[in-house]
Amino acid sequence: MNIFKKTALTAITMISMSAFAQEFDANLQIRPRYEFRNGFRAPIPYGEIPGQFISNRTRLNLNFKQDKIVTKLTLQNVRVWGDVGTTTKSDVNSIQLFEAWAQYNFNEQWSSRIGRQVISYDNQRIFGELDWAQQGQSHDAALVTYKNKKSQLDFAIAYNANSESDIATNYVVPLYKSMQYAWFHTELGKINMSLLFLNTGYENKLTAPIPTPTPELVVDYMQTFGTYLNTKNKSWDANLWFYGQTGKNNTNSVSAYDAALNFNYYVTDKFKAGLGYELLSGKSQASTSKDIKSFYPLFGTNHGFNGYMDYFYVGNHKNTVGLQDAFLKLGYTDKKWQFALMPHMFSAANTVLDANGKKMDDYLGTEVDFTFGYAVHKFVNVSGGYSQMFATDTMQRLKGGDVDHTNNWAWVMINVNPQIFSFK
Repeated sequence: MNIFKKTALTAITMISMSAFAQEFDANLQIRPRYEFRNGFRAPIPYGEIPGQFISNRTRLNLNFKQDKIVTKLTLQNVRVWGDVGTTTKSDVNSIQLFEAWAQYNFNEQWSSRIGRQVISYDNQRIFGELDWAQQGQSHDAALVTYKNKKSQLDFAIAYNANSESDIATNYVVPLYKSMQYAWFHTELGKINMSLLFLNTGYENKLTAPIPTPTPELVVDYMQTFGTYLNTKNKSWDANLWFYGQTGKNNTNSVSAYDAALNFNYYVTDKFKAGLGYELLSGKSQASTSKDIKSFYPLFGTNHGFNGYMDYFYVGNHKNTVGLQDAFLKLGYTDKKWQFALMPHMFSAANTVLDANGKKMDDYLGTEVDFTFGYAVHKFVNVSGGYSQMFATDTMQRLKGGDVDHTNNWAWVMINVNPQIFSFK
């Protein structure tokens, strides 16, 4: 009997130890957002009526950890209210797999992650989660990480295809065919420094009629490389970055760059003031060269840069005259409230020509962004904003639409993000 009791006690102890070695949590996000778009992304054309809609993201995040294994599964549905009928049997977007990865920790320093995952670094200028977009941004990749107390080094690779295939097929998804990158981060006293080298291969598209057998599928590789540095103390913080791009894209040679500097000063514990400047290289409209001289921030969270109205680099402004962005930022925080005011002054980084081939003024316009946030509850936050663009004829030349029309944008978003289960 004593032996039985001891055996049972040992088994219970082992089970308990195994259970306590596991961590599992689940959280839910429901995020509806109303938008009024009256000249969003470009000046609204004359006579057009502004768009209004409510989009919604629903996400279920499942996180599991045991011993050296870490996994994450994120399912999501992105929709616009009313995009299907009230008695529909199907959904427009159905359920999407936003993240699904497994990570193995070899020891405290080395780990490897494989699967669908978010890739986000530094201030998210080149790689970002793109959380503002309801669908977000994630990659299918394999990642190896080394880290110690002050440094981290990441290596990753990705290779994409349309589907399983016995012969080579033209890759039709508007994405890289292959990608490799290395990211290094370290602390140098009070300065945090990151270095990035990114190699992206884009397949040259075949145009119909495509001959049989399929001709060789050529992949052009473009390199993006540079550094991001930031530092701070009790009363101020600052950051700067510089990135260059070389290689080829769609058979054309690439030579471009992006440079920026930001400085913020804490006037009081609640009030913060800052200023910054960013220059993204561009190509003169008078140039006849086929070389690409316009920098493009690839997978960045571009909504967070160059104005919230997304006139630049959010699926647009690619291979054009570039951009100069000089801006101020005023922020105020009080208990559950947050407020921010950010005016931007935009100018072209290179020559813009009018319809008669004459050089136009470089000044594109001024955008003023106002945002607020309020923490209603531990799991509930309300935010919103209003933006107005005061654009010039040069902006209209680049973007179209009507700059004499009032161009503005307003939004209100509710983010409900409760933890629904936790086990440790």
